[in-house]
Amino acid sequence: MVFEWIRFIAGTGLLVIGVAAFLLEILGVFKFRYVLNRMHAAAMGDTLGIGAVLAGLMILFGFRFVTFKLALVLVFLWCASPVSSHLISRLECTINEDLEKSCEIETKKKRQE
Repeated sequence: MVFEWIRFIAGTGLLVIGVAAFLLEILGVFKFRYVLNRMHAAAMGDTLGIGAVLAGLMILFGFRFVTFKLALVLVFLWCASPVSSHLISRLECTINEDLEKSCEIETKKKRQE
């Protein structure tokens, strides 16, 4: 009986941490003005939020086949989310002509001076 309560408290705690990470992510996306800052807030919030929520669900479900499926989803999302965020931010750096105005970028000309 005590083990069930510990499992419930740990799983619920991780779910609350995950939802809090998602809420902070939303706040960061609306607070920052530049797109790369928004991408960073969204990527970090997704990684932490998804990890905490899915870990909480795995603890609450116990050792079943559903837990194995949740672990596979977690591994896939932890691999796919940073890669997609990196590709989108690289696209922004490639096509944005006014990038030097928005960011502090050290170009080759500035290094030579």
